[in-house]
Amino acid sequence: MPLSNSSRRNFLKTAAGASAFSAFPFIARAAKVAPSERINLACCGIGNRGGAIVEELMDTGMFNLVAVCDTQMGDRHTQNILKKYPNVPRFHDFRKMFDKMEKQIDAISAGVPDHTHFPICMHAMALGKGVYVEKPLAHTLQECNLLIAAEAKYKVACQMGNQGHSGPNYYQFRAMVKAGIMDNVTRMDAHMTKGRRWHKWNAGVPTKGMTWEQWLNKADEMPKGMDWDTWLGQSPFHPFHKDYINGDWRCWYDFGNGALGDWGAHIIDSAHQFLNLGMPESVTLEMIKGHNNHVFPMSSTLKFHFPERSEKMPAMDIVWSEGVGNLPVLPDGYSKTKSNDKAAPASGGSGNKIKSLPPGKIIHRADGASFKGSSHGNTLSVINNEHASKVGKMPDYEKNQPNHFMDFALGVKGEKTCNSSFAVAGELSKVLCLGCIAQRTKSSFKFDRKTETITDHKIANQLLVGPPPRKGWEEYYKV
Repeated sequence: MPLSNSSRRNFLKTAAGASAFSAFPFIARAAKVAPSERINLACCGIGNRGGAIVEELMDTGMFNLVAVCDTQMGDRHTQNILKKYPNVPRFHDFRKMFDKMEKQIDAISAGVPDHTHFPICMHAMALGKGVYVEKPLAHTLQECNLLIAAEAKYKVACQMGNQGHSGPNYYQFRAMVKAGIMDNVTRMDAHMTKGRRWHKWNAGVPTKGMTWEQWLNKADEMPKGMDWDTWLGQSPFHPFHKDYINGDWRCWYDFGNGALGDWGAHIIDSAHQFLNLGMPESVTLEMIKGHNNHVFPMSSTLKFHFPERSEKMPAMDIVWSEGVGNLPVLPDGYSKTKSNDKAAPASGGSGNKIKSLPPGKIIHRADGASFKGSSHGNTLSVINNEHASKVGKMPDYEKNQPNHFMDFALGVKGEKTCNSSFAVAGELSKVLCLGCIAQRTKSSFKFDRKTETITDHKIANQLLVGPPPRKGWEEYYKV
């Protein structure tokens, strides 16, 4: 039988069992954790990506699954988890789950649409539960700040799901900064130029033959068992549309954070943390195609300008390029540099000119040396050109570290601070939110880092907060 709630809390708050396992690799440690010593886990969102999160957390061997929650419970995409864990209590509404099972839950996962990350996390943290939530952290800058404050107040283990932030790139980048190899970085080109869900709509109305207003006001037939009110969460009421759910939520300004929120957290993360970037001074919209007032653009290029942080960290820009064919300028030697990862290689056309790239980044130093990388936990390579010799020997870094899910488990146990804690991930997510505002408003703007306000665009500044929450959801906006 599991530990009593009070016994488990004592186990989690201390490093109980740590010394007994410390001589073993982390994967062996997981196998040696008895069911009575595991963390009781409740999972919100159990289909698609949410279902994969359940599997990854359970694969650590550190958790007991005690509850599952999904607003579309029973739909096809939830069946895998339901069949694998047929006896676990099921809920449509996370609030009812906490009401009934609070004392049996130690930690939760939230693999749900971007706009409902916030209330689920706030509710769980206020009850003292550890939180694993998908990226980006939240839908607005205000929500990110509230989640950062709640983590500090409630002192719970929190992890945002940019999995590479516990991978080799995290440890390599940190070592490169410590060794001085990342001194004098002046620019990073971050790119994600694969097709997105909304591209099939060609930036038009998903259902042909209607105006936007007609489409938005006409509800589709709702799937049986769908809890639409809970799916909407704190957002203003919208009639149900099948093009809002099952991943399509990422397409919409009202529910998702687009390609930048989806991939920026996997590509920009290590540079943002270890180069101490914080918030930008300005966001410049350099290019945008296929813009409308509801769905993310077909293509855009954004420049985030960050001020000098120290003598070795001068002012720098992150230039984000998204959209099919919207590639950054590639430095000499890029195509002949071997990558350190298994990402799909760049593809060429006539004359062997590069036509597409896997999601990734190019980091430039002031002396001309540059680095090539993809996304998630994949490591960087020195670009092989006339400046490569200036880099010198690349430093060693920690290998075979716990993956992101084990890192979270160790955080809940009190053995460490999670690598992508909200204090870290929240600041990154705030930058991503600013980029989404530039896309939505089709504008450039200046950002006051001290007051965290957009100083020259009234509508953009209002979007830092977003619309007021629906009645009954206001409580989550207090810490």
